[in-house]
This record gives sequence, C-alpha cells and structure tokens, in this order.
Amino acid sequence: MQVQHYTSKDQSVSELQKEAIGLLRELIAIPSFSKEEDKTAELIKNFLLEKGIPINEKLNNVWAINKYFDPSKPSILLNSHHDTVKPNSGYTLDPFNAENK
Repeated sequence: MQVQHYTSKDQSVSELQKEAIGLLRELIAIPSFSKEEDKTAELIKNFLLEKGIPINEKLNNVWAINKYFDPSKPSILLNSHHDTVKPNSGYTLDPFNAENK
C-alpha cells in the first residue's frame, strides 16, 4: 500500500487555517488532564492519518517525521504537550468551549 503524503499545495492557505482552527477547537473541547490525554492523542493521531501522514505513537505521545527527514543532516524537533490543568471553581466561562472573538 502506497501512502499519499499531504502537501500544502493540496489546499489554499485559508482552507488550511480553517482546518487548523477546527482542530484546535476540538482539542480545547476535550478535557485532557495530566495522564488523561488519551482522547486528545486519538484526535491528533486521526487528524494526521486522515492527511496521509504516517505517525508514531507511544502511550499518549504522537509524533510524525517529515517525509524529507535525513538522519545524516541536522534536525530540529518541534514538541508540544496536549494535557491541560483542571479548571478551578472561580472560572466564569466554560474552559472547554473555544470562543473565537
């Protein structure tokens, strides 16, 4: 089976922006407290796989390697976490509702 790699040429910048905002809104809506990130990990994994991007995973960690990766060349790692802190009782807004202002 040949994997199709996603390229930005496939979509306009505005479409990519809309899709990224949609993913972010979905991530915000999922409670993902420390050690409970399985649902956000699954969302990230599925998002990448739907784009034809092969992923690696271990526990709730999901990562992809650039298709042009060459281990003989210098590399940069972009890393982020997707767990959140529990909201406190003083919140006046729903912390899992992404508002676009």
